[in-house]
Amino acid sequence: MEYRIVGIASEHDNDICYIIKNVGVEFGAVGEGFGPSDDEVLEMSKHYNPAFKSKYLILLLDGRVVGGCGLAPFNGSDTVCELRKLFLLPEARGRGFGKTIAEKVLKYGKEFGYTQCYLDTLSSMKSAINLYETLGFRRLLKPLDGSEHNGCDVWMLKKFTEA
Repeated sequence: MEYRIVGIASEHDNDICYIIKNVGVEFGAVGEGFGPSDDEVLEMSKHYNPAFKSKYLILLLDGRVVGGCGLAPFNGSDTVCELRKLFLLPEARGRGFGKTIAEKVLKYGKEFGYTQCYLDTLSSMKSAINLYETLGFRRLLKPLDGSEHNGCDVWMLKKFTEA
């Protein structure tokens, strides 16, 4: 099985929208206050652009979109970014692809000049939380001020100066 990680393009929008919404349902991230309900999900390629210090990567297995992960400024910040919408179909999970794509996205965060990366998720996403901890994210007691996803119950932060 061949895999590639590429920057999102408009031809990926429908596939990644389907993945984000369906994986969201699988883990109970449905409705207001959860990432899969964000307007950007309908046309992800229009919302991620390095000129705006944001990037979204797509994971392709044998040419088929099976997931993605992005990074964008957190609440307009120049120093804090947010790891966004890391969603993988079941066939892409447990194979190291989540770590690979997240590491590539986080590298962009450093290149864009961010000093910290925030994320929010659900406690039901145990594998994702383990991955984030492996990547150097530490749990917070509450969301950062300005967080839009009030349905989430786990908040994490990574400082780029740490491993």
